[in-house]
Amino acid sequence: MADDKDVLRDVWFGRIPACFTLSPEETTEREAEPYYLLLPRVSYLTLVTDKVKKHFLRVMKAEDVEEMWLEYEGTPLKWHYPIGVLFDLHASNTALPWNVTVHFKNFPEDDLLHCASNSVIEAHFMSCIKEADALKHKGQVINDMQKKDHKQLWMGLQNDKFDQFWAMNRKLMEYPTEEGGFRYIPFRIYQTMSDRPFIQKLFRPVSPEGHTLTLGDLLKELFPAAICAEDEPKRFQVVIHGIEPLLETPIQWLSEHLSHPDNFLHISIIPAPSD
Repeated sequence: MADDKDVLRDVWFGRIPACFTLSPEETTEREAEPYYLLLPRVSYLTLVTDKVKKHFLRVMKAEDVEEMWLEYEGTPLKWHYPIGVLFDLHASNTALPWNVTVHFKNFPEDDLLHCASNSVIEAHFMSCIKEADALKHKGQVINDMQKKDHKQLWMGLQNDKFDQFWAMNRKLMEYPTEEGGFRYIPFRIYQTMSDRPFIQKLFRPVSPEGHTLTLGDLLKELFPAAICAEDEPKRFQVVIHGIEPLLETPIQWLSEHLSHPDNFLHISIIPAPSD
């Protein structure tokens, strides 16, 4: 059961300073000033950038405005990935603020999903929570909740209300003590240079012999290149919420404390900075 409230709070209130600038390709009636915003790591770009949109719409001609989308150094940013994951994957070794470019035309159909309204984000978020609970508890916890409980999870995230969200989410983090953890750990491993969106497989937090399994055990099985011997130069950084957890950390503890609100443990594997 997730009881380390300070860790949960620190994860929830993690922020990334960002500077939004309008793409030079956009035609405007007058020059657009950059817009600065502290982005919540655990949220989604399309959920927290209304102010950015309003700021730039002031200088746009109405006929030039289509769906807003964002990119960083030529990479369109997938709104259905949590903000912290996008930053860790694409920009974690660069200076802050994170410089994000705003577009209102030429939507990259091949790279991004459309997001017409917050109900699209809500549907995506709830489907992730249901998938995570299917892995953890065969879907029993989320199915036992009422519609208003599901709504409370979403409203907690949408309105950035830690207590509102966790009052409901803690039920999703419980498990029978004798089992030593969830049925399977909901996780996704992302890699900057990969064609695959992410790696996701069934992984139990406890071995058949009853040993507690760690982040290192997970990586040994699914991304062995991320683990190097002591005398080898480090090739990759393994990042969760902007930090590099020790490989000896139990995967069950990470799942309870460092999962995003969607109940998935999002692990970014990025090239180690060269000295």
